[in-house]
Amino acid sequence: MSEAGPTEPGLGIGKPKQVAGGVPAVISTTRHALGEMGLVRSLRTLSKLNQIGGFDCPGCAWPEPTDRSHIEFCENGAKAVAEEATTRRVSRQFFADHGVADLARMPGFELGKQGRITEPMWLPPGGTHYEPISWEAAFELIAGKLRALPSPDGAAFYTSGRTSNEAAFLYQLFARSFGTNNLPDCSNMCHESSGTALSETIGVGKGSVTLDDILHAGLILIVGQNPGTNHPRMLTALERAKENGARIVAVNPLREAGLIRFRHPQRPKDLLGQGTDLADLYLQIRVNGDLALFQALGRLMLDAEDGGARLLDREFIATHCDGFEAYAEHLRLLDWDLVAEATGLTRSEIEAVFELVAANDRIVVCWAMGLTQHKNSVPTIREVVNLLLARGSIGRPGAGVCPVRGHSNVQGDRTMGIYEKPAASFLDALGAEFGFAPPREHGYDVVDTIRAMRDGKVTVFVGMGGNFAAATPDTDVTEAALRSCELTVQVSTKLNRSHAVTGREAVILPCLGRTELDLRRGKAQAVTVEDSMSMVHLSTGNLRPASDELMSEVAIVCGLARHTLGESSTVEWERLADDYDLVRERIARVVPDFEEFNERVRRPGGFVLPHPPRDKREFPTATGRARFTVNELTVVAVPEGRLLMQTVRSHDQYNTTIYGLEDRYRGVHGGRRVVFVHPDDVAALGLEEGTMVDLVGEHDGTTRVARGFRLVGYPTARGCCATYFPEANVLVPLGSTADGSNTPTSKSIVVRLVPAVSSG
Repeated sequence: MSEAGPTEPGLGIGKPKQVAGGVPAVISTTRHALGEMGLVRSLRTLSKLNQIGGFDCPGCAWPEPTDRSHIEFCENGAKAVAEEATTRRVSRQFFADHGVADLARMPGFELGKQGRITEPMWLPPGGTHYEPISWEAAFELIAGKLRALPSPDGAAFYTSGRTSNEAAFLYQLFARSFGTNNLPDCSNMCHESSGTALSETIGVGKGSVTLDDILHAGLILIVGQNPGTNHPRMLTALERAKENGARIVAVNPLREAGLIRFRHPQRPKDLLGQGTDLADLYLQIRVNGDLALFQALGRLMLDAEDGGARLLDREFIATHCDGFEAYAEHLRLLDWDLVAEATGLTRSEIEAVFELVAANDRIVVCWAMGLTQHKNSVPTIREVVNLLLARGSIGRPGAGVCPVRGHSNVQGDRTMGIYEKPAASFLDALGAEFGFAPPREHGYDVVDTIRAMRDGKVTVFVGMGGNFAAATPDTDVTEAALRSCELTVQVSTKLNRSHAVTGREAVILPCLGRTELDLRRGKAQAVTVEDSMSMVHLSTGNLRPASDELMSEVAIVCGLARHTLGESSTVEWERLADDYDLVRERIARVVPDFEEFNERVRRPGGFVLPHPPRDKREFPTATGRARFTVNELTVVAVPEGRLLMQTVRSHDQYNTTIYGLEDRYRGVHGGRRVVFVHPDDVAALGLEEGTMVDLVGEHDGTTRVARGFRLVGYPTARGCCATYFPEANVLVPLGSTADGSNTPTSKSIVVRLVPAVSSG
């Protein structure tokens, strides 16, 4: 159970906005950039952001267009860069003045605002403060703890989506050379459900569209995604798609400004004008109602076919698919009353969407966490695929599946082998290239890593970036699990909650950021990333590092491996640390489709990885065909007096990094502890808007409480509510995960609201 929430005296609530971008986006971008970097540094840094020869945005994974402008970044991308390229520093004196207990009392926003960590730090057993430690001593300390484990599976190696392809490849090589597949990563908490569903149905666990497909689609469905906050550059693509004649349908419980109207902040004529209306239809669906919606659309298609329409792409289905008859038979039994209960939509609202589906065979469906973090996420995404297969909208220009990834290289990390369940073919190639026998037993994902730490099976935790303590579910359980470890190691650029939630001993290894020049023996190095649409390109920083003591992630991994594995390793870790071209040569011989990696990635814009369903309508599934599936329609049971809660980000946030305390699109200013509830639900619960409430979750007989949230009347679907991540992660049960992917159900939490307990 959580402690009382902190008070937020500056919290103010205004009206939600109806338009994204425009002058406020310019003002916010400028304020954050100048506040963190100053004028000259801002100009030098932002001019290289997402440019050929520059560095990739450390924020989201939205791809760059081929005709990119000189200002190829969005407001939140500029915030991400400002956070990393800040001139603020966390010195050894800061750690001397602030013990771990002090860090634990600081909100995440305050921790992040302290600045860049400048040298390795060590928390000794029983210590209260971090102390400086040399790199060699830190490496040897960590190596000693790893070597002393009774089994390599006593360690877990976590990866965030910021990690480059080169660092990720070496990291998994290190873990597997050590002897474990315990490689949990942030994919486990976000798009694991997408990868699972897509691998089953089309044979590739990635999106099938390119940016050009978005621009030339006839119909775009944006489902469970808020691009205005989470992927703002996507709004530019949607605007261009609208100009090309696309229709857009938004499916989201909350009314979000970025799905309503967009004023392009880099077009002078748009700044003060009306902007572009984006969503032709906006369905405020009930949380977790998406499976029912797509089944209803499929049923309407079958009914239209029975009436003489020709909507099914029968040639595509016959040539490339299997399972259609079972799918159709299942949909003919659809219970429309259950559809209404699940979606909260009227039949006429669903039919309006169907009319657009029937009028287009160039259909793109985009989604994000709103679909992937439910117990039935995998069936939901399979149902999305069913609709597209029925219309022949995969492997056709302007059509396909588009899971929009979050962190900038989360997809690339998985491509490089960051996966607890590696394919045998990958392990075969890895072992042959480096002359060792990789472990074959599957490792722990994020949820199972937490359980293993809790149960004493994992006692050494190494985090390559990210903020594991804050990003993960069931906060109290997770933090207790981390504290039970013998050693926790964080490779980081800035402070976050994970530095305050430590094992009995802890080490912070400070690394270079994307923005910074990476010199190894006097030679500038570049890394690569893979975006959400399978484009691989170079990223080269240009700023002087925040400290002379910083190491790159590549060098840190190689240093850890060299000290831990010693002469037993056949890998030339020192050479790889000094020359990333050599790393790419090894990747090219192990990872499929990376032949001539060094040559191809140096072409302007890089190269796109092949995608058989998109490129050739070939489907490498178990049957060699695209697969229609039968998915049971389920509805989350919400008892009387409860609401179905989803966690969301504010506009001043990226993942667990809090840029500021403003969520201007939703009208929240100066704070974060709010819960958005439909005004009619507020009245029905006997509460009043503006009052303070505690959020109480009940799961399997265990009560979890998040305290001290302002009740905000907001246009959301009835019976639902929303609040910010990670403050509400305490309510997400470790034991509630998606079937098939084990992703925490952060979008399907049944809660009750009770008057807040005073913090005293």
